[in-house]
Amino acid sequence: LMTLQSNSEHPHGLADEDFDALFTKARPVIFAYHGYPYLIHRLTYRRANHDNMHVHGFREEGTTTTPFDMVVLNELDRYHLVLAAIKHVPGLVEGRLAERAKNLAAELHGKLAEHKAYVREHGEDMPEIQNWNWPENRATKAGD
Repeated sequence: LMTLQSNSEHPHGLADEDFDALFTKARPVIFAYHGYPYLIHRLTYRRANHDNMHVHGFREEGTTTTPFDMVVLNELDRYHLVLAAIKHVPGLVEGRLAERAKNLAAELHGKLAEHKAYVREHGEDMPEIQNWNWPENRATKAGD
């Protein structure tokens, strides 16, 4: 975490040039953090692109619920992060990709509604969430 600070503020911090190379000076950055979002904002508030950092993190939502629902309630799930990208990335709300982005956003809102209903009815995450695995990538197999 301390690398987010400037190297003038912390010995493990990144120089401005290195930070800008990773996070850019003018593009949106969607940051998914397992802790409180304000910490990321505090560590980066002097950086060039701070206003474009959209931090999703723990919001103290979801106490007695399922593991994935806890992530959904804190808007750290895959659906909310893609919705954030649609909202903040230039050209996705308007422009040539607008219709595709609109359809994807509607699909994601539908998945969130489906998730909420399933968790409330069954008290567990949907099977597609429980049984999800990383897709097998043939290129990473030994000998390929």
